Amino acid sequence: MFRHSASSRRIAAYLRRGGLIAYPTESCYGLGCDPDNRTAVLRLLKLKQRPQRKGLILIAASYRQVARYLQPLTQAQQQRLHEAGEQAVTYLMPAHHTAPRWLRGSHDTLAVRLTAHPVAAQLCRSANSALVSTSANRSGQRPARTYAQCRRLFGGKVWVLPGRVGKRKKPSTIRAWASDRIIRN
Repeated sequence: MFRHSASSRRIAAYLRRGGLIAYPTESCYGLGCDPDNRTAVLRLLKLKQRPQRKGLILIAASYRQVARYLQPLTQAQQQRLHEAGEQAVTYLMPAHHTAPRWLRGSHDTLAVRLTAHPVAAQLCRSANSALVSTSANRSGQRPARTYAQCRRLFGGKVWVLPGRVGKRKKPSTIRAWASDRIIRN
């Protein structure tokens, strides 16, 4: 994944300082930042030209990284979330009352996926945190699928990480947690 642990430390420090990153995910490059850094999230939304009211997806390598943003889950529910991540399913889950509005938008839910993509998962482990994950594009346009496309699109405003996008042709499926109803397929 990352060439060595120094790279992991540099990326984590960059994120803590409010940096924006682009990185490969299951179907396209993702655009992300530290979900607790309101300034970084607002910069990301402005760069994407995405309204805050829509909310954002959080990706994580483990349930532990998203637990504080969500209503508590049983072990069986945690396992369900883990298995869904292997299938690139994002769930709209009941948000904890302390989950920041800048992540939830106008919703009482939060979109969460435990990513199985090796680079994205390693990135979350290196940051020891969940990350905001939205497609690397301007709102309404096609997502970038390569390092070069991200560099052209965002220039020096985003640290673009090299890597291969997964084999999925479409973005993650989004489902309602309580009903399992498909919101986006």
